[in-house]
Amino acid sequence: MQDDRLKRQNNIAGKYCLSTAYLAPVEYYLVLTNADEILLEQYEFFVKQSYRNRCVIATANGLMDLTIPVEKSEGGKILIRDVRVSRHGNWQIQHWRSIESAYNSSPFFEFYADDLVCFYERKWNFLWDFNLELQQKMLELIDSQPEIKLTTTYVRHFSDDVKDLRAGIHPKKEPGMNHFQPYYQVFQEKYGFQQNLSILDLLLNMGNEAILTLKNREK
Repeated sequence: MQDDRLKRQNNIAGKYCLSTAYLAPVEYYLVLTNADEILLEQYEFFVKQSYRNRCVIATANGLMDLTIPVEKSEGGKILIRDVRVSRHGNWQIQHWRSIESAYNSSPFFEFYADDLVCFYERKWNFLWDFNLELQQKMLELIDSQPEIKLTTTYVRHFSDDVKDLRAGIHPKKEPGMNHFQPYYQVFQEKYGFQQNLSILDLLLNMGNEAILTLKNREK
């Protein structure tokens, strides 16, 4: 009953369609953990400069984008399931070093490091597979078990019972949620509270209390 009241209060109850995302922002996980059902889009075309292959973390020098390089498609548009991770460069090493540098002084980095570093040691062929397995691990670590179903075809316009956030949660758009609960951040004294960073920021700063923030519960 309490969760139902929180959903109504936060206006997140219902069914949503989300794109895949790389260590998605807190807004994305607010939807994941409070919605009644999630459709995860697997038949859309890949969208550049989106959270599909980008996340944002907080560092000692300010915000940093971490972007997974992907191979270009000769035909232009390509289904998100078919996007291949580029073999050029050492993006996994670079991303993990950036995460370690940014969060090694956070309260829970050492606790979760072993769960996360393996994603940056194993080679991945497809962006979809990497994102999906990493999302499943993050949900496990924050102790959330949302009902997630994969789309079976591409639907351009959903009926009114499905709220479409495939394009709504985007780095260039202001967060649609207006109820972010501030939480401790390593560099808060320097920069103030920075909302809607990657779920990684919430997890490494708050640990097992991350779910309380997502549910807007008091500790």
